[in-house]
Amino acid sequence: MKKYVLLLTVFLFPCVLYAQELNLIPYPNEVTRLKDNLLIAKNSRFYTDNQKFKGVVNYLNEDLNKAVKKALAMQKIQISINGNNTTPGSYTLSASGKIIKITAADRAGVFYGMITLSQLYRSAKSDYTNMILPGVKITDQPRYQWRGFMLDESRHFFGKKVVKSILSWMAFYKLNRFQRHLTDAQGWRFEVKKYPLLATKGGKGNFTDSTAKAQYYTQKDIKEIVAFAKRRNIEIIPEIDMPGHATGATSAYPELSGGTTPGYENFTFNPAKETTYKYLSNVLKEVRTLFPAHVIHIGGDEVTLGIKAWETNPDVLRLLAAKKMTDYRQAEFYFLKRIADTVQKLGCRVMCWDEAVPAGLPTAKVVVNWWRQNKPESLAEALNKGYKVVLCPRLPLYFDFVQDSTHVSGRKWGKLYNTYLDVYHFPENALADTVYKKANVIGLQANLWTETVVTKKRLEYLLFPRLAAMAEAGWVAEPTKNDELFNKRLSAHLQYYKQAGLYYYDPFNPGYHPEAIDVNPKSAIQD
Repeated sequence: MKKYVLLLTVFLFPCVLYAQELNLIPYPNEVTRLKDNLLIAKNSRFYTDNQKFKGVVNYLNEDLNKAVKKALAMQKIQISINGNNTTPGSYTLSASGKIIKITAADRAGVFYGMITLSQLYRSAKSDYTNMILPGVKITDQPRYQWRGFMLDESRHFFGKKVVKSILSWMAFYKLNRFQRHLTDAQGWRFEVKKYPLLATKGGKGNFTDSTAKAQYYTQKDIKEIVAFAKRRNIEIIPEIDMPGHATGATSAYPELSGGTTPGYENFTFNPAKETTYKYLSNVLKEVRTLFPAHVIHIGGDEVTLGIKAWETNPDVLRLLAAKKMTDYRQAEFYFLKRIADTVQKLGCRVMCWDEAVPAGLPTAKVVVNWWRQNKPESLAEALNKGYKVVLCPRLPLYFDFVQDSTHVSGRKWGKLYNTYLDVYHFPENALADTVYKKANVIGLQANLWTETVVTKKRLEYLLFPRLAAMAEAGWVAEPTKNDELFNKRLSAHLQYYKQAGLYYYDPFNPGYHPEAIDVNPKSAIQD
């Protein structure tokens, strides 16, 4: 693995030791205060002669422009390769005297060092002409390599501007995976050239308005967002839900349907038709060209909601007889194995929800999202079989759950809901260390389903500040977590949200922004 050292040279001025709080989220593994602080002219701007890191440095400058809201003059950055860090994403930042120096294990580490510098800059004290940064040495590395967030845009669609805002905040918090739930019963949300009706017909309607005009991303839109995310060290994981949650697709192409059962119209793909597999193979080929992360999520959840329709489907009955299957779940597993094989032949890894674990998919190339916190046996089975696992249980990592006892719109599990501190203390507050410390637990992910989320305002209200708590959970180990210190840092970040015009929930002043309600609370989902 190549090692990178990033050396930032700026014009500095003598200054005395200035004690100030480091309002960093996620908080670094190790912070040492150094004698000399940095005094950087307010009009400082960084650049580099090293083309390899030009994009990273430009991103820092853009971020600082937003923070200080003025044009910046140029200051040179010198970059050389040299370092001993080994963990992907790790870095050491030293800021003292006349230089800022970042030593990193890889490009991700360089980026995270830059993000730390950006956060230091945002919270720096200032006099009339200079920004005062504390002298520090920071040694840092992520706890988990997968630190993710999932947004459901099938139930309600939000568009490029909102998604880019989320990606920017994810980068600010060093989150690095964005799962996009783009297809479901309520709508198909991206263009497929070979099957145009998927978007133009399957994209009509949403969770609260079945007559809404079609909303979807063109392939040009997707490429633009993927490039935007890549610049921020974020991989986008597309989710094409199957064989259940397929109504968005089957409404456009009814011949693909596995049938209808009360309450779940055309909910599944037909697992017995070769045309189903040909169609999905063609779709996945286009997905592969649009999303270069080499990971495709195939869903695999809640198929049982619509599987009763298979009992009267002659195609499925013939499949069961031909393959000597004894129940309909075997037909489901047959489907998942064929699709997983298709994905792997495209050179991609498979992701799926934990209901798919019993299907017998090959462990070497499959990542499982464990979401059913009431099914610990499913997590145990996935881990024991050797699957890579991303932890994303409803409690506490579903952000469509309410976050305060007074909130009336959103989900609960009985009387339980998800506060920002519940998120902050995960996984230690929910799982034994013999579970979350297993080598095949590769990370954490927060999920936001949008049945009750129609507007950007409510989306922001559910997302902030829990996104900051999620970042801390994925980066920092429990022994160093401290509620009082986190709250102090979070208070500073609430000011960043205010400056950015976000409609956030303030846990220290719950009435600051009243609860954003998009859907009648009486219709809110309760588990």
